[in-house]
Amino acid sequence: TEYAEFLHCKGRKFTDFDEVRQEIEVETDRVTGVNKGISSIPINLRIYSPHVLSLTLIDLPGITKVPVGDQPPDIEQQIRDMIMQFISRENCLILAVTPANTDLANSDALKLAKEVDPQGLRTIGVITKLDLMDEGTDAREILENKLLPLRRGYIGVVNRSQKDIDGKKDIKAALLAERKFFLSHPAYRHMADRMGTPYLQKVLNQQLTNHIRDTLPAFRSKLQSQLLSIEHEVEVYKNFRPEDPTRKTKALLQMVQQFSVDFEKRIEGSGDQVDTLELSGGAKINRIFHERFPFELVKMEFNEKELRREISYAIKNIHGIRQVLPCLFTPDMAFEAIVKKQIVKLKGPCLKSVDLVMQELINTVKKCTKKLATYPRLCEETERIVAGYIREREEKTKDQVLLLIDIQVSYINTNHEDFIGFANAQQRSSQVNKSAVGNQVIRKGWLTINNIGIMKGGSKEYWFVLTAESLSWYKDDE
Repeated sequence: TEYAEFLHCKGRKFTDFDEVRQEIEVETDRVTGVNKGISSIPINLRIYSPHVLSLTLIDLPGITKVPVGDQPPDIEQQIRDMIMQFISRENCLILAVTPANTDLANSDALKLAKEVDPQGLRTIGVITKLDLMDEGTDAREILENKLLPLRRGYIGVVNRSQKDIDGKKDIKAALLAERKFFLSHPAYRHMADRMGTPYLQKVLNQQLTNHIRDTLPAFRSKLQSQLLSIEHEVEVYKNFRPEDPTRKTKALLQMVQQFSVDFEKRIEGSGDQVDTLELSGGAKINRIFHERFPFELVKMEFNEKELRREISYAIKNIHGIRQVLPCLFTPDMAFEAIVKKQIVKLKGPCLKSVDLVMQELINTVKKCTKKLATYPRLCEETERIVAGYIREREEKTKDQVLLLIDIQVSYINTNHEDFIGFANAQQRSSQVNKSAVGNQVIRKGWLTINNIGIMKGGSKEYWFVLTAESLSWYKDDE
């Protein structure tokens, strides 16, 4: 027995298809009003019959260019978005319907199908209103797939006219009339067996079967991977009883403990999930210490000439009105004033490195709280508490860094073995093999050479490098 069911009135079976037609109109008016309004909510109708093939058909509206009645001003864009929502899906076939009495090059259906299916793998062309074409014209070139070729070709159909529908012309009579039209028309008679609604149904069923066969393996593997991940999640909650308060407490403690373990592993670099796209966690912090911090120090390049001028002024200001041979000795106070000024410059790069490490720790916290996403409040609170604690440590770390620099500034240890002029330098140099000392750079910088042969009476600045055994000079510091 043939019958139909609507999703919006479950359980009610329609055996009279006039009632089905009426119900579609009533439901449309209920959702969109009676003045040509539109809605993206589909009307779901399922027909059970021994005379039809198993197909799911989505009837989409044609594009309206100019709004009428209650339609909004952006009706064209709304309908376009609605159509795109369906035809963009890779697992559906597109039935591009175009009337034969319009120019195929202006077909909205083919244009939209081309956008989402440029290769034409999912598009089937359908040409309607073949019986309404002007006398002396036909759609033979289109139906033979010569005018605008489609990989799956075109199928022509002749539907009932509005007069036939109003006159209650049944489907069987309409199909016979369609068959007669193709067999009797001189332009279509040679391909009548490949035209008409029954052939379209057969092609659709066959194409859909093939399409399902092609897409099934990928669909199956996607489902299997989803199933595995869900099974893994289900394992955690296998014996979970929501009403048991001890279970809740235990689950909460486990999640907090897991967060702690994840955070530690990301910093140590022994986590179960290794990021292959960018540096993160401990690796990024390591990079900040060993690459970014030295780079920030190198960026602090000072002007050699400016520094020499400062040294000169510092020495003169320390001497005051006393006349002392300049360049013979560097007074302690002048030396300390210049050195302290340079040491203080370390504060910037040091504090910047603390900020970078801090930022990475906060990012790591956010990544670790992703596992708590199913409990938004717990996730938010955990993030807030841990981030707050890290920011407290940040303040103490910055204080410690500044204290360390202040310690270096407060006392310049000239007796340290890294210091060039420390007390045991003579004794130490005598013990070092001369060949090793040979390449030792004692000083390098800018040197003004006066009265060069080429430039009589002139002078020019050169970059010099003074080692234990030689003095070399170059055009520039490169």
